[in-house]
Amino acid sequence: MVTFVESPLFTKQVHDYLTDTEYGVFQEYLAANPDMGDVVRGSGGVRKVRWSRRGTGKSGGVRVLYFARTEAGQIWLLLIYAKSAVDSIPGHILKALKEEMEHANK
Repeated sequence: MVTFVESPLFTKQVHDYLTDTEYGVFQEYLAANPDMGDVVRGSGGVRKVRWSRRGTGKSGGVRVLYFARTEAGQIWLLLIYAKSAVDSIPGHILKALKEEMEHANK
């Protein structure tokens, strides 16, 4: 079983991009495939996955940044954003966010 841990920013924004049903489908897929996203260089293991929304393809969908702690049975959901809104987030920023989550979840 996988436990999802959301960053405060992710919690605030997820329903701006996904319906409850879409979010549930995403969680089920990510739980079964925790390594599906590409690792962001310099991030300390944070992954970025492309996810389509109803009525759009992956190019019109969202990006979810997450960190899989498979040994602990956790997936930390860090950020969600529309592809059109942000081109890329630097790895060192993601690493800092991941480290904040590590300290908060000790």
